[in-house]
Amino acid sequence: MEARAHGLSTLEGYSGYGAEQGEKAMRVALAETFYGGMDIKDNEIFVSDGAKCDIARLQLVFGPDVSIAVQDPSYPAYVDSSVMMGQTGAFRKDVQQYSKIQYMRCSHENDFFPDLSSVPRTDIIFFCSPNNPTGSAATREQLKELVAFATINGSIIVYDSAYAIYMSDNNPRSIYEIPGAREVAIETGSFSKYAGFTGVRLGWTVVPEELLFSDGFPVRNDFNRVMCTCFNGASNIAQAGGLACLSPEGLKAMNKMVSFYKENTAILVDTFTSLGFKTFGGRNAPYVWVQFPGRDSWDVFGEILEKSHIVTTPGSGFGPGGEGFIRASAFGHRENILEATSRLRKLYL
Repeated sequence: MEARAHGLSTLEGYSGYGAEQGEKAMRVALAETFYGGMDIKDNEIFVSDGAKCDIARLQLVFGPDVSIAVQDPSYPAYVDSSVMMGQTGAFRKDVQQYSKIQYMRCSHENDFFPDLSSVPRTDIIFFCSPNNPTGSAATREQLKELVAFATINGSIIVYDSAYAIYMSDNNPRSIYEIPGAREVAIETGSFSKYAGFTGVRLGWTVVPEELLFSDGFPVRNDFNRVMCTCFNGASNIAQAGGLACLSPEGLKAMNKMVSFYKENTAILVDTFTSLGFKTFGGRNAPYVWVQFPGRDSWDVFGEILEKSHIVTTPGSGFGPGGEGFIRASAFGHRENILEATSRLRKLYL
């Protein structure tokens, strides 16, 4: 990245606007590294400034008149961007839900996978695996069920794979490992949690050529139009960093970093478990989902913050299904994780 930045100050190295879809070498590297054997072509990959931004751009493709379903709990950007698009109807305070959103309850009682037989048909299904905040990951059989459900109902799955590199179990890292997914699914990915690119900003979205609207028009064409209208392409400096990450040396470094955060996660799980709390996740994602039965999640958040000076995330911020939980993150220096666990033991022993 430093070399690319310096190159911009030279006549030979300067470059202006790049391709809105991303540099060719970057798209080829993503296809080869993360989608080998899945028949994903480089022209189906759009490089961007992050998965969160692409979720918003996808909403521009879908428009205000679509119906949506989300996991409950789930990453707030799916619901919030739907609210901004006018898709959701009024907020119902009695159930803490928007009236036009289908909330697919994902809890430890159903192995964090929704009962699709009870979910009404929607145009769009937002699905994240490994899941933020619960840390759960869908199995191959569960994703086959999801793809079949979307196929039967003519729905589009927006599959968020931002934490795929943290997968420990033998579960799919991409929705395109499932037969038929190319006809029903869009996938977003990100370097934020792979390589610490949260401020650098680099991600991608895959839109297969076979994914069509009901009138037969390719979804890819509309997303390409949105990208070309609303985006001037990911930073060439950030893409240089992304290419380095996808080199053999870069992949080794990313996996080493992921292993470090997995160790942090194990420390958090051991701490909460030893204190008598029931925990979920922590194996396939850098998050630990901790249950506080019968308690308001904001009260638990406040208690830990005020008494131990530790920041967690209240579960209800991820949807009504998150009430009674907090999310603990493994992203941090080891000494901070150890200090936090020490303070938690003093608070709850």
